[in-house]
Amino acid sequence: MATHTLEPTRETLHACFSRELPPVLTIDPGDTVIFRTLDAGWGRAGRDRFGLDLPEYARDPARDTPGAHALCGPIAIRGALPGDVLEVRIEDVQPDAWGWTWAGPGRGTGDGLGLDHEVTVRWHIDAGSGTASDGDGLGITVPIRPFMGVMGNAPAAPGPHSTIPPRRVGGNLDCRELVAGSTLWLPVEVEGALFSTGDGHAAQGDGEVSRLAIECPMCRVALTFGVRRDLPLAMPAAETPAGWLALGLGVTLDEAQKSALNGMLDHLQRTYGLDRSVALALASVAVHLRVTQVVNQTVGVHALLPPDAVRMRAVG
Repeated sequence: MATHTLEPTRETLHACFSRELPPVLTIDPGDTVIFRTLDAGWGRAGRDRFGLDLPEYARDPARDTPGAHALCGPIAIRGALPGDVLEVRIEDVQPDAWGWTWAGPGRGTGDGLGLDHEVTVRWHIDAGSGTASDGDGLGITVPIRPFMGVMGNAPAAPGPHSTIPPRRVGGNLDCRELVAGSTLWLPVEVEGALFSTGDGHAAQGDGEVSRLAIECPMCRVALTFGVRRDLPLAMPAAETPAGWLALGLGVTLDEAQKSALNGMLDHLQRTYGLDRSVALALASVAVHLRVTQVVNQTVGVHALLPPDAVRMRAVG
């Protein structure tokens, strides 16, 4: 098993998902890749609001859809074929020392909430203490819980595809449970999967209601990859410290919750050998539905089964 490193350079950065993008790295199942990533805004907030000497990257119309996240990759995993599932073990996520959050009316977030102006809150991140404190004299300190907002494979449809809406192959999932110690499973639609990641979040609430979390660059993101052929998935799923979760997507929250619940019922049937109606009855007393995010054009809900929620012998 090998370990590889990817730095954010113009050769590895892109702001789209596309099956036409050539991989910048090809690895074997079991290999680990250590990424360093930019914040979602390509470092602009660091330059403009923190006065940091950060590089600027000329945008490439062939690789960068307007307003999209700065992603690192894509990575090809040998042997991954359409119909397989890519396994992504999240080993480590370490944020940089700064981040930012935007809020305001418009852009599909603040309307109807009584907001009359925009703000950008600056954050000083202390990974050692596990906190972030505002840099604008507001006196706010919050615990951090770093994770990657975007982890996804290239879709089969011809690209380029914006990084903003999530898809069945992953992407901008913005699920706060995908912290270090989690394993994410993503359906594969193209040979090699063509996986990319970016959009680091130091902290985020369920929903990501202003459209942004604490957006930050990441100093180190260690991911280990595998290929599964024994885990049929229509949508992404994950095993996290909070429990097993099924991610659902839709135009509306109702569509998204049905998608998530279908994934959870599949899991309960596969794991415990239950009739589907019994699985729904069990889900009604043991599974939590949570709003993942409401701001990415396609909204998300995840169904969460805590690790101690069911005492029953698994099948097999």
